[in-house]
Amino acid sequence: MSDRPIKLLLIDQDPIFRLGLRVALEAIPNLEVTAVVETDTLALQILAEIAQQDPNQVNLVVLEFGNGRSATSQQLGLQLCRQLRVLYPNLPILLLSSIQERGLLLAAKSVGVNGYCPKGTPLSELITAMQEVADGGSYWLQDTEAIITPNSCTDAINRVSPNSCTDAINRVSPNSKLPFSRLRNNLRLSGITNIDATLAAITAQLQVPGLPVLDRAILAGHRRELLAARWLLNRLLVSSQEKQEEDIPVADVLASSLSSAIQQRQTMPPLLSPGTLQSALFASCVTKLQFTLRNVTDVPLEIDIFREDKKRELLYLILQKLAEQLDELRAAQIEINQLYEVKNTLIHDLWQASITYFFGKFSRIKLGDQNIEIVNFLLQNIEVVQRDILNKIPLVCELYSYLLFQTELNIDNTSYAVVSVEAKSQALMILENLLIQVANGVVQPLLNSLADVEFIKQNFYGRQLISTREIERFRNDLSWKYRIKNYINEPKAVFESRYELFVIAPRGIANTSVYAPRNQELEKLSNIPLVVTLLLEFSDAIAPRLKSLLAFVGSGIVFILTQIIGRGLGLIGRGILQGIGSVSLVEKNLRRNSDRSK
Repeated sequence: MSDRPIKLLLIDQDPIFRLGLRVALEAIPNLEVTAVVETDTLALQILAEIAQQDPNQVNLVVLEFGNGRSATSQQLGLQLCRQLRVLYPNLPILLLSSIQERGLLLAAKSVGVNGYCPKGTPLSELITAMQEVADGGSYWLQDTEAIITPNSCTDAINRVSPNSCTDAINRVSPNSKLPFSRLRNNLRLSGITNIDATLAAITAQLQVPGLPVLDRAILAGHRRELLAARWLLNRLLVSSQEKQEEDIPVADVLASSLSSAIQQRQTMPPLLSPGTLQSALFASCVTKLQFTLRNVTDVPLEIDIFREDKKRELLYLILQKLAEQLDELRAAQIEINQLYEVKNTLIHDLWQASITYFFGKFSRIKLGDQNIEIVNFLLQNIEVVQRDILNKIPLVCELYSYLLFQTELNIDNTSYAVVSVEAKSQALMILENLLIQVANGVVQPLLNSLADVEFIKQNFYGRQLISTREIERFRNDLSWKYRIKNYINEPKAVFESRYELFVIAPRGIANTSVYAPRNQELEKLSNIPLVVTLLLEFSDAIAPRLKSLLAFVGSGIVFILTQIIGRGLGLIGRGILQGIGSVSLVEKNLRRNSDRSK
């Protein structure tokens, strides 16, 4: 990237995409997300305010045409581009959209859009496009081939190397110019791209904990089919001559050469800076938050009462507030040994910020004859929420340490290196559990105090839990959950040295467990939880002896029944049968004698 920093305004209606892209871009040096907005009106309002204060606060607009699908939103997007070009003629515009129709792209270009990338473009390619457009060039990427206009190619050559395009073209195979060969190669690349994307999705699903055996077998079979299809595609659509000459499209070679030359001049961030590590982890979490959020465990969760869209909105908000909190900790230069001292404060602040922004700082409801502020009313329940939920969230310090200081994760009695896939997988589970538990903490005071308020029910609850009877039944289930957890499940987990985690799987919210030493907690148990652990220990101690005794007694009983009682009964039955047979024989003899005498 050049020395000139990019300061962009992002316009997109999709909250998932906005959050994911913002988190990813925040780790890029010389790039600042000045503002993120949802609508065209807000975008124009923010640009007008910036123009009055400091016009240099934004030097790039990245936008989507509404939702990218409806004709109305596309026309409104084109209209916005026209307005931007009239009001701010020197402000570059990059279209980052799901649309791929050439006609619409040409229309966007005609109204002044400077570049285009489809959603799903790799981050490195997207950064290159942003820099190109922000520097006054043009960058159009459609499907897998860069459409480089003469001006943009000239600009790139002048800023990289005068011979880049020439060298690239000279290295292209002559056969790549043949229409049939080019078509065949494009079909092959398109098919492989689709197969690789599906393979990546299936591989990610196979790594989800708690996946049913049947689902795992089906996914594994699907993966084998895709691998076979990829192998066949490479064999059927590549000729022997192309294999020898490595037929490469001109645009691919140009893009590769330009990208390599640019990378030689730019200062790249560290491979795994804390911001990069966090961005990768949060991006994976954002992807998983698009799964269904139905609770598939046998444990009721507080957020189960919310509609799915409200669950997702709350979890996204908590993730965003966590990102802001991590930025504040980095700015404060907190030390690693201080994390354990401020752990409860961090969780409390995260919970408080989530409640404040989710319900609205100044939102009010009518409770009886009073109008109360929802946030202030709910924040009064902090002691109950901390006791039941927040203080029991496991492995929080380990997650913060991993994200802030890149420490190794020690989970399941194994130490995972920061750069390993296993470390990311474990950290993702801990992060998902943190989001779900904090969300439960946000909902708990609502259920305790405002559960049956009509405004709350209509705006947040799912249809199946909106009646007063169902709400009370749900609250009773939660009450029993707290009792069973406090007196039985939690002591058992402490005694077994494990933590229960809630994770987001393709089928919904599932639960899993990880090993972690909990000796200090075991020593602090008292009353009923201590009795439970003693009973478990007594059960473990007596179970082998009891099994041996039962086995010995069982063998003796079997011997007595079969060898003594069974044989005795057999002899008696045999004697009876023989006696009956003898009596029958005597009767026959007597009858014969009487017949002879007659």
